[in-house]
Amino acid sequence: MTRAWRIVREDHRSAAFDGEGAWLFGGRWNSRGTRIVYTSITLSLAALETLVHLNPPVAFKYVAIPIEFDEALVETVAAMDLPADWNEEPPPPSTAEIGDRWVRESRSAVLKLPSVIISAELNYLLNPGHSDFKRIRIGKPMPFSFDSRLI
Repeated sequence: MTRAWRIVREDHRSAAFDGEGAWLFGGRWNSRGTRIVYTSITLSLAALETLVHLNPPVAFKYVAIPIEFDEALVETVAAMDLPADWNEEPPPPSTAEIGDRWVRESRSAVLKLPSVIISAELNYLLNPGHSDFKRIRIGKPMPFSFDSRLI
């Protein structure tokens, strides 16, 4: 069983797995209008992935939510299979097309990709519209806070 983490503002925890934020704003691995849920393999990577989007740093109450899923639900994209510009900032359209196509083709409930922040670590994208999404076990949210030295 694989474990991953998602950190969200406490007031957004009830919608943490609906893909609404990605649908509204897009992200590295999706265009606006495509629902994806971003998660990370470790709680520490989830914290870093959240911190890079807090500009300027804003203090909210957060929760960390563990999830578990069977590896059979996962499609893997290795770094060597990504476009050369996959880790550029701002994110290039080539990476959004990867996630958009994955959701459109409904190939799996989970997509495993390297993190841009730490390429040796992994992020998992979740497709809330996939029929196997219900097989992902979503744990109980727990309070999470960032050390003030980070923000």
